[in-house]
Amino acid sequence: MSITYLEAIREAQARALADDPRVFIYGQDVGAFGGAFKATKNLAAEFPGRVLDAPISEDAIVGLGVGAAIEGMRPILEMQFADFSTVGFNQIVNQAATLFWRTNLPCPITIRLPFGGTKGGGPFHSQSLEAIYAHYPGLIVMTPATVEDAYSMLLEAVALDDPVIFCEHKLLYYHLKAEQLPTEAFPVGKARIAREGRDMTIVTYSAMVHEALEAAGELALEGWQVEVVDLRTIKPLDTDTVMASVARTGRLLCVGESWPWGGSPPK
Repeated sequence: MSITYLEAIREAQARALADDPRVFIYGQDVGAFGGAFKATKNLAAEFPGRVLDAPISEDAIVGLGVGAAIEGMRPILEMQFADFSTVGFNQIVNQAATLFWRTNLPCPITIRLPFGGTKGGGPFHSQSLEAIYAHYPGLIVMTPATVEDAYSMLLEAVALDDPVIFCEHKLLYYHLKAEQLPTEAFPVGKARIAREGRDMTIVTYSAMVHEALEAAGELALEGWQVEVVDLRTIKPLDTDTVMASVARTGRLLCVGESWPWGGSPPK
C-alpha cells in the first residue's frame, strides 16, 4: 500500500506525539478539522489535549511556541500557508532564531510551512520564503523532496534543539507517493545524489527535484548524462556534495523553487 507525501507528514507527527510527551501541535484549525491540508487529521482524537487550535494570529502562534520551548516543550507549529508566516516574522527571526545566543536556552520548535505555487493558489497562497529564512542565523531550513525525507526529516526536526523551518511543497502533498516509510534516516544537512551523471550538475530542492529528474531523463535520450543533486536542506547547505559533483561534471545549474508550470505532477 502506497503512502503520500502528506500522509508521511501526518505519520511523522503521530510518531513524534507518541514517542515524546513534550511534543504538541498548535495552529489554526489543526484540531477537529485536521488542518487546512489535513496534515493533522484524526490526531486531536488520538492525542487529546495535545493538538490545539490557535487563534488567527501567526504572531501569537510563534510566540506561544517560543515560550513553550523555553519551558521544555517541543511544539510543532503549523502555518496554514507559508505566506502567512510573515505575520509572525519578528517572533521567528528575532525571538526563536536568536534565543540560544541571547540566553543559552535552546528553542526546539518546528514551524511547518506549506509553500510554493499551485494552480489557483493566488497571490496569498503561493509564496516560497525558504531563501528569506535561510539568511537568518539560528534557523535550520529543511526542504524535503521525497516521501521518505518528509517523514524522517520531520522527526529529526522535532528532535533538534534548534528552531526549524520545515518547508512542504503543496504540489507534492497528494501527487508524490512511496511504497513504505523509511526505517533509517539520511543525515540531516547532507545532500543526496538523486541521479548520477558526468556532463552537468543540477542543484535543486523540493518539488523542482522532480522537474530536474524529468529534464535529465529527456536529455539522456540525446546522450547527455546530467547529475541531479537534491539539497534536502538549504540551511545548512551541503557545499561538499555540490562541489564534488561539479568537480566531476564541470558544469553547474542551480534551480530555485517555483511552480513548475511546464511540467506534470511527479510520479
